[in-house]
Amino acid sequence: MRVTADNATQGGAAGPVKETLLDVKALSAWYGAAQILFNVDLDVRRGEVVALMGRNGAGKSTTLKAIMGLVPKRRGALSFMGHDVSTSQPHETAARGLGFVPEDRRIFTDLSVMENLDVGRQKKRHWPDGSLAPVWTPERLFKLFPNLGEMPNRPGGRMSGGEQQMLTVARTLMGNPYLVLLDEPSEGVAPVIVEQMAQMILELKAEGVSILLSEQNMHFAELVSDRTYVLEKGQIRFEGSMEELAANEAVRQAYLSV
Repeated sequence: MRVTADNATQGGAAGPVKETLLDVKALSAWYGAAQILFNVDLDVRRGEVVALMGRNGAGKSTTLKAIMGLVPKRRGALSFMGHDVSTSQPHETAARGLGFVPEDRRIFTDLSVMENLDVGRQKKRHWPDGSLAPVWTPERLFKLFPNLGEMPNRPGGRMSGGEQQMLTVARTLMGNPYLVLLDEPSEGVAPVIVEQMAQMILELKAEGVSILLSEQNMHFAELVSDRTYVLEKGQIRFEGSMEELAANEAVRQAYLSV
């Protein structure tokens, strides 16, 4: 059964509903003969952080990969920035301004920090009304990630896991995305890096970047997210604000507790 909190799809009682950047309808996905996602519906609006939550194996990472076109088989209606990307290849969707930060980082270990950033560089982008979308340069990113600014020439393979996580995010931002799919940023990194990641997400939100965040750390999600969808066995079981999820012990016990 899917639980829908009051006002979950209307942005709450305060303020108008924001412009929708990503709209996903009836998304299903398979690895071989195994179906992993079952008719997932979700959306992300301009300037908000949405948490996709659930236990390990619930389908969070697969959802992000399916949106990006990185699973062998997917079905559903996917709209990004007003364009149908249901059958688009990953590079085509990325070129439209959808960034993806994988859980396994995938940095180029033989390249320096600066060279990794150059790999991700894309053109400036504009919102539909003609205004300039956030533009990222190495200089701006080094202010956001001071650790990286101290090692611009260090090869990626000689960085800690937390530093590599920062570099992966920074490389994605060099593409000037409207929206970032961020997979498990708090997983397997030191608490101090988790705090820096939370601050980074809040700063990105302040800049107008939207984020769809795959996460199972409730505390981390509460710090940064506006709304949430809870997945279990590849299906959305709850949607609402983070406050509504925090107040709903039954949902947290059923779908998030270990």
